[in-house]
Amino acid sequence: MPARRLLLCFAAVALSLVATLHHPASGQAREVNLYNGRHYDTDEAIYQEFTRRTGIRVNLIQGDADQLIERIRAEGANSPADVLITVDAGRLYRAQQQGICQRVDSPLLTSRIPEHLRDPQGHWFGFTKRLRVIAYARARVSRSQLSTYEDLVNPRWKGKLLVRSSSHVYNQSLVGALIAWHGEAFVARWARGVVANFARPPQGGDLDQLRALAAGEGDVALVNHYYYLRLLNSPNPADRAVAQQVGLFFPNQGPEERGVHVNLSGACVVATSRNRQAAVAFLEFLSSDFAQEVFAKGNFEFPAVRGVANPMAAIAPATLREDTLNAATYAANGGRALQLMVAAGWR
Repeated sequence: MPARRLLLCFAAVALSLVATLHHPASGQAREVNLYNGRHYDTDEAIYQEFTRRTGIRVNLIQGDADQLIERIRAEGANSPADVLITVDAGRLYRAQQQGICQRVDSPLLTSRIPEHLRDPQGHWFGFTKRLRVIAYARARVSRSQLSTYEDLVNPRWKGKLLVRSSSHVYNQSLVGALIAWHGEAFVARWARGVVANFARPPQGGDLDQLRALAAGEGDVALVNHYYYLRLLNSPNPADRAVAQQVGLFFPNQGPEERGVHVNLSGACVVATSRNRQAAVAFLEFLSSDFAQEVFAKGNFEFPAVRGVANPMAAIAPATLREDTLNAATYAANGGRALQLMVAAGWR
């Protein structure tokens, strides 16, 4: 081959490589593989609208959140996952600690998502707020008797407190926040006081605690707020009857108090993502007004983004105080929180 033709051939190959590096193959650029630990059919509207606006297809892999985290870890560099979405900051923190989440530097996300609802280094972001509240039996408890999480050890609640197992991440995150605010010695005493007030051994989920309140098995319970709203808006008359017997109380609302505990549902871009640009675009879309409203209406969660219409305003005080402790802080305390609860007899 003449030297001139050889040089032209090399040049063509070089240009081809540059084009490949700067313009990923269409199959890579136009899809995102979502490992989804949320189980709400209404979220499908978000995925469809994202595809409509961007042309990027969402491939949905549904499963238990903890199992999905383990699956990504086991798949390693061969994982097809681009985005992990799940509930509770504790799970996202755990995924981050296992090297599953990569850092994302997105001015849009940092401007839209409040600082306390995202990892300080940008490894994950919260897109909804989930408030852990005190539910109470309307027939047996006056709201004036309720005040704070700390007061749940009051002897007035002896034999009257309902709660799920310490093994559940919702409780670990709440107690992790108490560790951040009060220290481990306080929490160890508080956990023993909570156990002393149990109406029954911890069992079931948050819906079970609400039903037990209505059945007279206890007077107060720790639950996430949206479980109550599911019952209240259920097509099943029996569910609505339970909700009518139960009230919600947002703790720690005094002028010197920190506010109700706020957890989240959130997502991260997986470290081994082959479609990083599409994955970041997907996370940014989750912060859009459209997605925020779907999240709120679909599962009665509070929007993470300020200024988005909030249908939950009807159940919350107009002056609701929310704890702005960074979610990564209480999530990091989750393991120690579990140890303290178990040591106190909270199984």
